[in-house]
Amino acid sequence: MESDSATASSSDDVNGPAATPTFTPTISEIEEEMDSFQRFDVVSDQETDHFYDSCQAGIKLADSSPAQKKIMQDWKILDKNLPSSIYVRVYENRIDLMRAAIVGAAGTPYHDGLFFFDVCFPPDYPGRPPLVHYRSFGVRINPNLYVNGRVCLSLLNTWTGKKSERWNPNESTVLQVLLSIQALVLNEKPYFNEPGLGMIPGRGFWEKKSSAYTEDVFILSCKTMIWLLRRPPMGFEAFVAAHFRERARTILSACQAYASGLARVGYYSVAAGTPDRASEASMRFKASMRELYPVLLLTFRREGASVGDFSERIEGNEDMPADGVAAGKKKKLGVADKIFRKLGKLLGLKKRMKKKKNSENGGRRKGEFYSSTQVIPNPPELITVGV
Repeated sequence: MESDSATASSSDDVNGPAATPTFTPTISEIEEEMDSFQRFDVVSDQETDHFYDSCQAGIKLADSSPAQKKIMQDWKILDKNLPSSIYVRVYENRIDLMRAAIVGAAGTPYHDGLFFFDVCFPPDYPGRPPLVHYRSFGVRINPNLYVNGRVCLSLLNTWTGKKSERWNPNESTVLQVLLSIQALVLNEKPYFNEPGLGMIPGRGFWEKKSSAYTEDVFILSCKTMIWLLRRPPMGFEAFVAAHFRERARTILSACQAYASGLARVGYYSVAAGTPDRASEASMRFKASMRELYPVLLLTFRREGASVGDFSERIEGNEDMPADGVAAGKKKKLGVADKIFRKLGKLLGLKKRMKKKKNSENGGRRKGEFYSSTQVIPNPPELITVGV
């Protein structure tokens, strides 16, 4: 899978300026604000920050083409069948465009996050599937979602798959696309979305890799929350603010629970029990969370979330560096690690692994993306507007 790079070079980090609210809404006011934002709505003009805004409109509302008729059918299906975790805006003057927000599901490292997708229907729709662009903010939080916004999915014909999984002009709908992204892409164990992973014997080894990837994904998801609040997609400004005001307490409680071993990353619930070894996160994750948590708390507070009773930082492990290895000590390789290291040498992967390690140490190259432990500056979209 190939991806474009998104280079961000700025002295600002996620601690950027944000407006301080003049009041803190009550829970009932937040709920009322969320309820007022319809899951599906038709607005007059498309947003100028839409990824496909510059594309020439090939389909008009007044047309009687197959594309226009199919889009109208899609609108009706979306209006009647959207789940409570997906929000869509379509445009009266540009029926070929659409914007969708998907709420990360519980039981995944994406829980309580927001993920935005811009959609464009080609002139020969439904002969071809819609074009879908993910708003990535310069980070890659899933093997199927690229830094350049590409969405890799069989239903979109952007990935190989069985004939029954690919776009069918006579049956497929844009609702199926959104549901597939939510269920198949933003899932419980996204590490295994990468083709071939987990196929070689050694379940314990792959699960360990998956857990580490899940930790990285949650960190990047939290950083995406901060960037969304600083630069919400047009047309969703009020929704983004209300969503995170409503979910701030859950998100911060999850951060504390994961860092304290009260829950496995991605599986937070209010009924989390006592710590156990199976729930213990890596030292690397704890160090990253300890650095990110205060920024997340401050961002939610500035948005008017009721988080005044939360501690300013996560305690513990202050002397542990971000890689989770104390000074002067080396990580011990397990039997599975040794086997796969030798296998890598036999397959000629040694150089690639070395280059990857170098990039993680700061030598980031085109096509690579930020790791969860790096101090990430403002994403490219923010830098260009001088935030």
